[in-house]
Amino acid sequence: MNAVTIKTVTTADTGETIHDVPVLVDYHMNDGYDWMDVISEHGWAVIPSWGCDGWDLGQWPYVMVAAIRTADEIGNLFGIATYCEGDVTCTFFRKKTQLWDAITEQAFFHWKNGQAQGPEDLPVAAAELPSRYRMPSGIHEAA
Repeated sequence: MNAVTIKTVTTADTGETIHDVPVLVDYHMNDGYDWMDVISEHGWAVIPSWGCDGWDLGQWPYVMVAAIRTADEIGNLFGIATYCEGDVTCTFFRKKTQLWDAITEQAFFHWKNGQAQGPEDLPVAAAELPSRYRMPSGIHEAA
């Protein structure tokens, strides 16, 4: 059983049909750490933290969020995959901002439900999160 297959996908933000994309699929062998190793061989990377202070993203090894930047003849493609005890969902976007929004939704869900350590001042909805919580942990706004 492999964690990656080459498929045709439709981008969630632009509705484009893209052929021959490395898509992550359900992986019920071993555990999440093994999944992380397998997908890294195909250009995917698990994101350990999110937001300006690097709060947890997921609950390793049971819940993980991974991303990829790839491209076709038109331009960049950005993918997000969520792993939950072997069940995997995978979505692609043309725009990086859409990818960041999808990752933020995942982070907010896990922070709000107490499944991952996050900021203490969470709003009611992910759409209300301040910009400092909506970015990779290595990127900070200029002072």
